[in-house]
Amino acid sequence: MKLGLGLYRRMLTADNFRFARQAGCTHIVAHLVDYFRDNRIHGTSENVTWGVTEAGGRPWSEDELVSLKRQINAEGLELAAIENFDPSQWHDILLDGPRRKEQIETIKTIIRRMGRVGIPVMGYNFSIAGVWGHVEGPYARGGAVSVGFLGPEGPRETPIPRGQVWNMVYDPQAPAGEIGSVTPEQLWSRYAAFLAEIIPVAEEAGVRMALHPDDPPMPTIRGTARLVYQPRLYDRVLQLAPSPANALEFCVGSIAEMAEGNVYDVVDEYSRRQAIAYVHLRNVRGKVPSYREVFIDEGDVDMVRVLSILRRNGFDGVIIPDHTPQMTCGAPWHAGMAHALGYMRGILQALEASA
Repeated sequence: MKLGLGLYRRMLTADNFRFARQAGCTHIVAHLVDYFRDNRIHGTSENVTWGVTEAGGRPWSEDELVSLKRQINAEGLELAAIENFDPSQWHDILLDGPRRKEQIETIKTIIRRMGRVGIPVMGYNFSIAGVWGHVEGPYARGGAVSVGFLGPEGPRETPIPRGQVWNMVYDPQAPAGEIGSVTPEQLWSRYAAFLAEIIPVAEEAGVRMALHPDDPPMPTIRGTARLVYQPRLYDRVLQLAPSPANALEFCVGSIAEMAEGNVYDVVDEYSRRQAIAYVHLRNVRGKVPSYREVFIDEGDVDMVRVLSILRRNGFDGVIIPDHTPQMTCGAPWHAGMAHALGYMRGILQALEASA
């Protein structure tokens, strides 16, 4: 297995690449969507979400992808994946809106460019509400600030306004009103149509499309259905388009939060099937409708057992820490990530030594 680090758009700098290398990483997962203004998470302690911000627009150019890859390579690292499409590039794919056909062509263009540049994986989340409803609190060891989902005791769910998906405004001039409800049948129909058009292009380009499960893994959020809120629904995803190009962005934390299933059985099943493109590691306490994110070594999930299963089943892809609590120091995020990466690296080395 290969140790990696995920970096948000404004963190794609030489210093952060060097930080990753110094922490023992060999790979980077890059987020090219600018989720947050002012380089911080939007929201208050009562409702931390991905924020409402104007999305970008044009698809990433081949030159931009080449430049990013060269910068990462220059620091002794490889670019393992890009994570998440900009909502402005595919909102009508999610909503089945009037620009759907045009946006499908945009996604195809992005995938073809990734293939030509040699970026092997595109991680994505086919979700309308996105990550919503998290709150901040001193949930981790020593009172470290992290996030949790409180269900009925958390923020009140409100309808999604027009011009917004994923908590991001793609059309500031959208007319007043709400997008309305989206049923499971509608969402799965849209997703099946997406795979039918995109997976053949991904196969040709040599790019794996990797689907993230829902976070929080609730059946509905803000009146819209969720795609993968139970582990068994990943099987439906794979059956829709049987292909190595149709793969999983496998988030252990999200799976552990799900009401059904045993996380170790799920890790075993999908790693045996060679369905995992790359792995997010995050530890939690509790399950929906109420859970807290904690340090990687203190939650409900035995990470040694998870990584042992992955190794036994021959998974040789990239693992990255997903979220991490912020530590009390001058660099809270970096310290939290350094702790997580060191813990993960130690497990990998121990597993290698015991082989």
